[in-house]
Amino acid sequence: MSIHYFKQAKKIISGLIVFLFIGSLNTYSQNDSNPKLILQITVDQLRADLPKTVLDRLPDGGFKYLYNQGIVYENAHHRHANTETVVGHSTLATGADPSEHGMIGNLWYDKEHKQSVYNVEDYRYPLIGSGKGVDKTTEIDPTQAAASTDGRSPSALISTTFSDELALFTNGKSKIFGVSVKDRGAIPMAGHAGKAFWFSKATGQFATSTYYYDDYPDWVNKWNKKEKYKAYANTSWNLTHDISTYIHGEEDDMPYETNLPGYGVVFPHNFGGLDNKYFTTFLTLSPVGDELTLDFAKELIVAEQLGRDNITDYLSVSFSSTDYIGHTFGPASLESEDNLIRLDRTLANLISFVNEKIGLDNVLIVLSADHGGPDVPERLKNFGIDAGYFDINSVDTTAISQVMNKKFNLTEKIVSGYFHPYVYLNTDVINKYNLDVNEVSRTLAYELQNQEGIAFAIASIDLLEGKLADTELNRSVLRNYNPKRSGEIFIVTEPYWYINDFDGLTVASTHGSPWKYDTSVPVIFAGNGLKHQNIFRNVETVDVALTLSNYLKIKIPSAASGQPLIEVLKK
Repeated sequence: MSIHYFKQAKKIISGLIVFLFIGSLNTYSQNDSNPKLILQITVDQLRADLPKTVLDRLPDGGFKYLYNQGIVYENAHHRHANTETVVGHSTLATGADPSEHGMIGNLWYDKEHKQSVYNVEDYRYPLIGSGKGVDKTTEIDPTQAAASTDGRSPSALISTTFSDELALFTNGKSKIFGVSVKDRGAIPMAGHAGKAFWFSKATGQFATSTYYYDDYPDWVNKWNKKEKYKAYANTSWNLTHDISTYIHGEEDDMPYETNLPGYGVVFPHNFGGLDNKYFTTFLTLSPVGDELTLDFAKELIVAEQLGRDNITDYLSVSFSSTDYIGHTFGPASLESEDNLIRLDRTLANLISFVNEKIGLDNVLIVLSADHGGPDVPERLKNFGIDAGYFDINSVDTTAISQVMNKKFNLTEKIVSGYFHPYVYLNTDVINKYNLDVNEVSRTLAYELQNQEGIAFAIASIDLLEGKLADTELNRSVLRNYNPKRSGEIFIVTEPYWYINDFDGLTVASTHGSPWKYDTSVPVIFAGNGLKHQNIFRNVETVDVALTLSNYLKIKIPSAASGQPLIEVLKK
């Protein structure tokens, strides 16, 4: 063999040794350093203080496991202004503010096509199978019913998520899933690279779209064919314990609670028979919604063999019942109190199942919420606290219209619509009259701020030009602003004043403000050898995704802006 060929062979062998050595380091990192499963639990509308109202009455497991053995951040908040479901889930998933991840609200106005947009709708990817249409029967979730198509995808999410970065890091070998009753609870967490499933009230089954699969996996078909929701026909949601043991035991029949026909405002809450067109809706308006989600998630863990190899998998489970019950009865109600007790057993069941199948030493659990929620105004008034409901129709009252018409000599309506929390101006009318859109928005904001129940009406142009005081509230509104999706004016209602009209349905309580009762959420990390701590400094939900990325030593999501939580990383 010539000296030339000997040298070439030596280089190839040396390169191969280096390649194998580096590969062995990567394998070692995945085998010995990383958990086998990241389990991210999100409870919809779980204000941070709520679990503690029942904690002393709970058995071991569930909340007690998380609060007594996890790293508990006692002062955690969302830092954006519009505290709605898709906004909070997307922030937890991406570590970014809505201004960067793009999900500024459950609905926004498409200025180019002049139509409303439901956050995860996408006509290109219809639901798999026939008869799984838009859930128009969702009396307590008209936001979802506002979608113009049954198609769903994460395409509107601009940033990558933690789960996306995990998929990139493992070259697609990590198994990544998001599960929820709500599509907007499952899809952002699964990211662009994972798979998402959500509950279809139209069919009583868990559904997904053609973005994720051409057809359902066999295990999903088998689970759906069991039709477990039917077992609840002609049954009811009953109190778990004797009514005398509840803090709100004497408040079962309150005038402000939403009285859905056939469901009522007092226990027991009857689900009705299969012929009740709201039967599946009533199931989600009770702890049953979470229990069905749990059962499906457990089936997924087994069927997809999550946590069974040395490559980290990811599962997001978002529980939605707390939100639906909070809207209907208020967070300080007998129904919400009993739901927390039932949610605790659901969490304990999930944690126990994961321990049995994978082992908690091999699982990193993170629990948080997409937002909190306010008490009902009537209840607050009993304690001397000013509160009330804000009439959204007053955004374009006759008085305001007269002022605007007089100032700008208008004869046409200048407001296109209100999609919480934004007022969108009719740019066609503004251009027709050769008006300055910034002057119009500032003038209208000034008039709106004089309305009862409105604390601030903030013109977006004033935020962009830095003409407002550098306050925490103004920063939170700026973090919510995306130029392609946000409106010209952001409305902030007075504390404990909020809109309680959902497409004609009057609800007891609703969220969506920058006030602390809406931003306050739990953030808890547990499992995988973490030791219990209570941390009282202020942390933000944008910190969660960065912490997970740093925990696995992988690239952070593309628009992330939080800070890693060092207590979790010091394991």
